[in-house]
Amino acid sequence: MSQTVVKEPRSIKQVLGRVLVWLLTAGCFYLVYGRTEQAAAREGKTLFDFVADFFAGADWLLWLSCMIPYSIFFFLVDAHATWRVVRWFNSKLVRYGDMLPIRASAYILSLVNEQIGKGAMTLYLLRRHAIPGWQALSSMILLGMVEIYQLLIFSAVGVFLYYDLVLEASSVIPLNQILVTVFIVAGLYFPLHLMIFRSPWFANFSLRDRDLLTAFRQARALDYLLVLLCKAPNLILAVVVYTVSLNLFDVPVEFGQMLAFLPVIFIAAALPLPFHAGALVLWTVLFPEYPEVGIFSLVMHTFFVSFNAVIGLVFLPTANRQLFDEAKT
Repeated sequence: MSQTVVKEPRSIKQVLGRVLVWLLTAGCFYLVYGRTEQAAAREGKTLFDFVADFFAGADWLLWLSCMIPYSIFFFLVDAHATWRVVRWFNSKLVRYGDMLPIRASAYILSLVNEQIGKGAMTLYLLRRHAIPGWQALSSMILLGMVEIYQLLIFSAVGVFLYYDLVLEASSVIPLNQILVTVFIVAGLYFPLHLMIFRSPWFANFSLRDRDLLTAFRQARALDYLLVLLCKAPNLILAVVVYTVSLNLFDVPVEFGQMLAFLPVIFIAAALPLPFHAGALVLWTVLFPEYPEVGIFSLVMHTFFVSFNAVIGLVFLPTANRQLFDEAKT
């Protein structure tokens, strides 16, 4: 007799969680829609004409000449940072050339979910290099933490250098107070983090011994700095590209504004909301005179992830061969 597999029904908490996420997403889009429609009305245009005029005035060829090299550069630097972390904390046998195909292919899966992409890299390291999954995953977690701190550090530098611009953008929400508070909390946590995972004072702390956090036990303060420096070129170039792109769309913005705001926008984009709705709203908050930048951000993000997926398709045959064919030999 064949056995029928019965799926367990989703719990009420799971259903409510999904409903809440989609309600928040809908609220974000409605807010952007309302502000953009008001801006269109002030110019005596329909919403469609207002948005069409915004995009019609852009130099698309020059924009593509910025975005395509940036996407390729991002991939090479991202793969390098990932390779460095794996080499330092998992296996010195992994080469940079080994990391390129699987990191590129993971971009395809990241179209669905970023965590699925990291899971694919973990599987690759297990099958091809016999690195236990929990060890590889711990390196991915460390990378994620460094990415967050990188964004906070660059934003803190931007806020410090261009505090007057932050004050100008704080008319809707007290952005200056929120950012400074976040910087202080993050700054206070990091030394505590090092103490928890490196100091003998916390030797009996149960969280410290979990397999998924093994990279934290290995990493010194210098290691975090080196990983951050490996990833920093991507964020610096992103600030430059977004500054140029906004000006190509006739939105006057300074490098200092992007240095202060873009890292925070990227953090908002990491919130578990579909279509990066958190970042969408933050764009309109930071640039209240140009609410159409919310739509601009969707175009930028959609092109970026799509082009990265194309890079992934180029490397996919090599990744499949390494992951499945060569793993059997």
